[in-house]
Amino acid sequence: MELPFTLSAPALQKAIASVLLLVLVLVARAFLGRILTRYVKHTEPRRRWLVSIRNALLLLGFIALGIIWVDELKNLGVAILGVGVAFVIAVKEFLLCLNGSFLRATTNAFSVGDRIEWAGHRGDVIDLDLFTTTLLEVGPGHAFHLRTGRTVVIPNSKMLDSPVINESHMKRFVLHVFSVPLGIEEDWQRAETILLKACLEECAPYRDEAARHMKKLEEEHGLTGLPPEPRVMLQLSEVRKLTLLVRFPCPVGRQGSLEQAIMRRFLAEMVWRQLPALDEAAAEREQFGPTTRRPRT
Repeated sequence: MELPFTLSAPALQKAIASVLLLVLVLVARAFLGRILTRYVKHTEPRRRWLVSIRNALLLLGFIALGIIWVDELKNLGVAILGVGVAFVIAVKEFLLCLNGSFLRATTNAFSVGDRIEWAGHRGDVIDLDLFTTTLLEVGPGHAFHLRTGRTVVIPNSKMLDSPVINESHMKRFVLHVFSVPLGIEEDWQRAETILLKACLEECAPYRDEAARHMKKLEEEHGLTGLPPEPRVMLQLSEVRKLTLLVRFPCPVGRQGSLEQAIMRRFLAEMVWRQLPALDEAAAEREQFGPTTRRPRT
């Protein structure tokens, strides 16, 4: 049986070399993956190494294939020039994704394991390659840190027109901020005291380590204003409304759980202290009625 086409000896050698290169890349990836699985026990570092090794082998494979087929690629380039406009339109998104991937790599905007907000989506980076970035979604919204179980795949071309907010840029510890609204007539001084006490108690196990980490960041990057001590600041958001802004150091990944713990301490103590006043007001309404004023004595 005759083949519908014939391969010259050089082309056949290049085809065999390409197949061998593909087999070598797959074997190297499997071998290195087994080594990482055996010697790297922690999930996050192992996943980062696996993604880095995969992308490096993919890049080296493309470069090696380009070297093998360089003559054919030259002829292909001459042919492509004949339909240049159509080619540019066809590969526009492809090139934009490559440019975005190059920009991410050169600026070190984020890596696997970081929690980022990008192109209207927020989550933990679980995978990235030359064309896309995959997030494990976190939310809902900006105020919560719960994983929704959904994944979001974002093309790397979004790096060119959408800013990236990296919540894990400080690596081991971050300064987490959340707000507590109050009425202007409420005892905000007592609320501030309760919040500070709750923050100090929740941050006690790692406060010294966080202080050393913040000091190191200040020295490395020439920064100021990274105090590790919890703080409560006041903000008049609306008429007759007051907002307490709470800031405290927190290990990366524990923002949501620590915020909930502080809020529960705050609400439990505030409500407990207000119970006598509430009971007295309820008894007064029951005795004199909702519209009758209490007679003066």
